[in-house]
Amino acid sequence: MEEFRITFLPEHKAVYIDRGTDLLTAALKTGIHIYNSCGGEGVCGRCKVVVKKGIYITEDSGRISEKEREEGYVLACRTTPESDMEVLVPEESMLGDLEILTEEIKTTRLAGLYTPVEEIEEEHYKAALKIFKHGPLSTKIFLKLPKPTIDDNSGDADRLLREIKKQHKEINVIQMGLSNIKRLPRLLRESDWKVTATLGNRNKTTEVVLIEPGDRSRENFGVAVDIGTTTIVAYLVDLNSQKVLGTKASYNPQVDFGEDVISRIIFAQHEKGLEKLHHAVIDTVNSLIDNMIKEASLTLDDVTAVISAGNTTMTHLLLKIDPTQIRKDPYIPAVNFMPIIRASEAGIKINPRGLLMCLPCIGSYVGGDIVAGVLASGMYKIKDISLFIDLGTNGEVVLGNKEWLLACSTSAGPCFEGGGLTSGMRAMKGAIQNISIKNNFLEIETIGNLPPKGICGSGIVDIISELLKNKIIDRSGKIKENKICKVRDSEGAKELVLVEAKDSATLKDITIDENDIKNLMHSKGAIYTGIEVLLKEAGFNKSDIKHVFIAGGLGTALNIRSAINIGLLPDLPEKNFVFLGNTSVSGAKACLLSSEAMDYAEIIANKMTYLDLSTSSSFMNNYSAALFLPHTDIELFPSVKKLL
Repeated sequence: MEEFRITFLPEHKAVYIDRGTDLLTAALKTGIHIYNSCGGEGVCGRCKVVVKKGIYITEDSGRISEKEREEGYVLACRTTPESDMEVLVPEESMLGDLEILTEEIKTTRLAGLYTPVEEIEEEHYKAALKIFKHGPLSTKIFLKLPKPTIDDNSGDADRLLREIKKQHKEINVIQMGLSNIKRLPRLLRESDWKVTATLGNRNKTTEVVLIEPGDRSRENFGVAVDIGTTTIVAYLVDLNSQKVLGTKASYNPQVDFGEDVISRIIFAQHEKGLEKLHHAVIDTVNSLIDNMIKEASLTLDDVTAVISAGNTTMTHLLLKIDPTQIRKDPYIPAVNFMPIIRASEAGIKINPRGLLMCLPCIGSYVGGDIVAGVLASGMYKIKDISLFIDLGTNGEVVLGNKEWLLACSTSAGPCFEGGGLTSGMRAMKGAIQNISIKNNFLEIETIGNLPPKGICGSGIVDIISELLKNKIIDRSGKIKENKICKVRDSEGAKELVLVEAKDSATLKDITIDENDIKNLMHSKGAIYTGIEVLLKEAGFNKSDIKHVFIAGGLGTALNIRSAINIGLLPDLPEKNFVFLGNTSVSGAKACLLSSEAMDYAEIIANKMTYLDLSTSSSFMNNYSAALFLPHTDIELFPSVKKLL
């Protein structure tokens, strides 16, 4: 088959591809990650590139304006070469350095779980500050075995197990595999009967995972991993001291195959699609682990356990389990409670006999990351009614207390991660994350205090709130003439120029139009309606909510007042809201360090009831009312009514 040389600018990276291969695939082969949210289906219009040289075939797209077409813009996913080519990837199409949230709650206490809400009543606060008993997934103990004699003629394996039980009288069931037994006779004698046994807490049974000569009890480490749809975060943890020795984070490279879980499930059905998605995440996890252990001067053999928290689809793809049924009625995953397995079975490179545990999932769209979040929030120990919200493309919401938990997932869309907006972008350097209007002048704050490139999730919430407060838009989202921002027509809709081209990093205007506002209203409406439905199902009012825990990257920069103003969050006192950081990785770390925490995670998963909003008539009836700023019923938002 004929091959063509594709050179990508400005990096000047080149690759040879067969005729018929699209430019998006070619870019991935060079390690250039182009922003696309639809898995290369030509729908999102985010993978715009400029052809500088060469002959090509491309599909017409409404995502390319007439002016852009004249300048050589095409969609990378819809364009194939007919000759050698030079292709420029503009900055706005490039996946840059994402601001990845790696931090957990600041008030951690070793393996304990906590809540930083000082307003919680004393007995509840103590319950939330519960310190889990230290008992990691993998434990190493040093053994000095008595040498066999005529009078003490127990077999080598029996002798070893007997000594383990002497040190751990609480162990009821202990197992040892054939591979370890085969190594035992020679190993015991060459080590003068002094060995270190690694014990794994595997599916309610203690297993002798590994036997090493000498005293290796101090060299025991584990990894907690948050497998997010957009990012992957890993902690290297000393399982003895309980200290975090290293933290690494990366894009989830599966974004190259689709921005959300639905597009990835669809891609998994393509030829070798599941294989590609699986290796994308496994290779990244292995790379993060490898980098952390090198920095800590350790070896892979020193890592004996990994715990992963992720949504249901991410967990399936990590384990290379077909996720197809997750999106098909009646939406049943292959597994919710995954047994503890060898990490090597999933392709994770640690000690060959090391263990992998995945936190349990609740349903198709509420996974182990939310179980970890509820664990980290402490809400499962508090008698007050609390709300847990993880804001993202899928907005997961949990309502409840120590007696009951009710969860749902709302398809909020990509707005909260910068997608679906004319000038939207992920939370990268240069993204507008906060904005305010003072003295009829826009004050803009960007990530890294760099010239603005676009608008991220927290930025769009702030912008809509400020525009509403200053009557630049009305409650239906329509743009009005004003003295602060330039208003112009754009393809049948009005748009506001927030940053002129001369002041932006991309030398293009940064704008927001009425369609962007409409998209945001749909996203915030889905989250708010999810909260409303949970309250209605449980028989409570929003005034009964005493604490609102907000997790995820958006939560760290989100302005609570702005979120209430637009109707994203319920109108409650601002002191009721608490940002928790990356609760997925902090909950996973707690389970890595404590079998008691693992037990609580399973209790939470069993206790939590999953409400499928796709079959809820209450959701659809309330959703249309939420497509207003802040809501059709302004009485639900008294503080906003007063403000307006």
